[in-house]
Amino acid sequence: MFGKMLVLLLLLVFASVPVAAVLGILSLSLDQTELGGRLALGMGDFVWDKSKEFLLVAVPMFIMLGEIMVRSGIAQRMYNAVAYWLSWLPGGLMHANIGSCAIFAASSGSSVATAATVGVVAEPEIARRRYNEPLFLGSLAAGSTLGILIPPSVNLILYGLITDTSVPELYLAGILPGLLLAGLFMLIIAAACLYRRDWGGERTPVSWTQRLNSLPDLLPPVLLFIAVIGSIYAGLATPTEAASLGVCCALLIAAWKKSLNLKMLAAAFEGTMRTTAMIMLIILAAGFLNSVLGFIGITQALTDYIAALGLTFMQTMLIIVVFYLILGMFMETLSMMLTTVPLIFAIVTGLPGFDPVWGPVWFGILVIVLMETALITPPIGVNLYVVQGIRSKGSFNDVALGALPFLAMMLVMVALLLLFPQIATWLPEQFYCNPTDSAAALRCPSP
Repeated sequence: MFGKMLVLLLLLVFASVPVAAVLGILSLSLDQTELGGRLALGMGDFVWDKSKEFLLVAVPMFIMLGEIMVRSGIAQRMYNAVAYWLSWLPGGLMHANIGSCAIFAASSGSSVATAATVGVVAEPEIARRRYNEPLFLGSLAAGSTLGILIPPSVNLILYGLITDTSVPELYLAGILPGLLLAGLFMLIIAAACLYRRDWGGERTPVSWTQRLNSLPDLLPPVLLFIAVIGSIYAGLATPTEAASLGVCCALLIAAWKKSLNLKMLAAAFEGTMRTTAMIMLIILAAGFLNSVLGFIGITQALTDYIAALGLTFMQTMLIIVVFYLILGMFMETLSMMLTTVPLIFAIVTGLPGFDPVWGPVWFGILVIVLMETALITPPIGVNLYVVQGIRSKGSFNDVALGALPFLAMMLVMVALLLLFPQIATWLPEQFYCNPTDSAAALRCPSP
């Protein structure tokens, strides 16, 4: 039955059926054939219960935050400032692509928004400065994946909701891996441009006066990051409340920059509504599918099957990594997360050697990095298509080819997380461990 379900899923995806419709058709088909349509009778109650989750309110808020940054011109000024500070490195503005994506990710929480925003600003520089086009486009596609890892991240919120894992802990856990991955991206750019110096484009002389004068343009995203993340860890706001606070701060910054007007607000609201509607449909359809799978017993059967194989913890994790790498070639990241994480998480938590305290946090970061690989893996890599859509001409193969070195760096990051889980858990351990508090002492690392 599981094989038939997977075949139907892939057939619908290849037929270009919208993802939410694919999940809905699959859910209703399984419910009708295996349960006699019993769950479909209560679908209205299910949708209502799922859609009123308080944590989900953060999703449209973070989307709106990114939209306001784009429409008000904050993002473009930020890119120019980052370019002044990083363009001296081998690879020039490609480092600015990575740095800008990391900074924008720290205030928007969306990879697609990051790709579209930074890409529109950076793409004209390819011809102007004679950069190697595939590598430059690859840096945009890969750098924008940081939007779902560096907090605040919509995907981390959804993972926390699915697995009942603390979102503040996940946010802290994503900071070091996000910065390390950005560093790996910059390292591969520098190595490639030292090997072929003509790939790095023409250098633009920048004075220290220009660099210092650009610092105020870096202030808005930093203030937004402090407002959102700082309010959470100061105990002043929940993630949902912090997202709303971020939107208010973004509006104030737009007013300060004299770019707050009705036209900008209308465009931001329209973009927010369109993206939120798409995400919520996928969330609700995937939630219903997971409910159907649970009632049928597929979750438990799959868990029992994996346990019966007698594999070690690392062997099982390697199988899961390969599974996600293959699935990422054919599925969009959000639907992949919502349909697979409930199943895979049940398997992983039952493995001998899984840390019940910090294991869910570590596994969440590992899953997000694997989701990032899917964003730049052809043929369905969403970020590849976003970057290609920005161009006025050229083949999709240029973007796909240019993303390959960065895909290799993501695999390095996956290996590092498997070998050194502390990369993800060290920061939340420092914040939530309190040896003098009996409850908080459980969060301290083992001696």
